[in-house]
Amino acid sequence: MKLYHEDREEPEINLTSLIDVVFLLLIFFMVSTTFERHALLRLDLPEAATAETETVPNIIEMVITEDGRLFIDDQMLADDTRSTVQAAIVERFADNPEATLVVRADAEAPHRLVVRVLDAAAAEGIRRLTIATVEEGGDGQ
Repeated sequence: MKLYHEDREEPEINLTSLIDVVFLLLIFFMVSTTFERHALLRLDLPEAATAETETVPNIIEMVITEDGRLFIDDQMLADDTRSTVQAAIVERFADNPEATLVVRADAEAPHRLVVRVLDAAAAEGIRRLTIATVEEGGDGQ
């Protein structure tokens, strides 16, 4: 009787598909995660004794930093001219005309820029406008 020795392959686990699934999950969670917008820019808001906390559902946020940079909804404006500010406001309010414009200016921001933003908003007929402040003795964020 002749016995044949069969070569058996060792079973192996293909990790390629497992790695693909892990990367897909990683990409899904990275894309679907929302980040706190206020953490992007460091602002020391001015203090006000009458500051109130209010939650407004539809806001368009104009941020003025200490060094004079302007951001509208996390997008930096090319320059700080009135026409650029006004065009950015028009573009944002075209999608959502009932939104409220929130001006978040650093306490050390140039006053001329705050006035320029308010003037551009008034020129476009924006009536729902608020200026972000913190209560006196607050932490400034």
